[in-house]
Amino acid sequence: MNTLPPCPQCKSEYTYNDGQLLICPECAHEWLPGEQAPDEEQAKVFRDAFGNVLQDGDTVTVIKDLKPKGSSNVIKMGTHVKNIRLVDADHDIECRIDGFGQMSLKTEFVKKV
Repeated sequence: MNTLPPCPQCKSEYTYNDGQLLICPECAHEWLPGEQAPDEEQAKVFRDAFGNVLQDGDTVTVIKDLKPKGSSNVIKMGTHVKNIRLVDADHDIECRIDGFGQMSLKTEFVKKV
């Protein structure tokens, strides 16, 4: 009879002790007893290049000249981008930049205004 908790990732009931850690043999996840399972509902925190927390609707400034793929134009450093939308993807910011249209940016290239 296994009195250990199931795996928080794959919900397998075949967990075992290895010293202080609990281990799942099916997905190889390791965790400490009493550690809470990752909450999938928890919102990801997006931060700009300087560590400021970003939210939907914020205004940001581009901190580096960016050359979009497929375009000969450059988004200049200091360009203000208003009303950003944060998405959980490779490029974290969806926005509209005057003269360029709809764009996706990475949070590492912007600063919150």
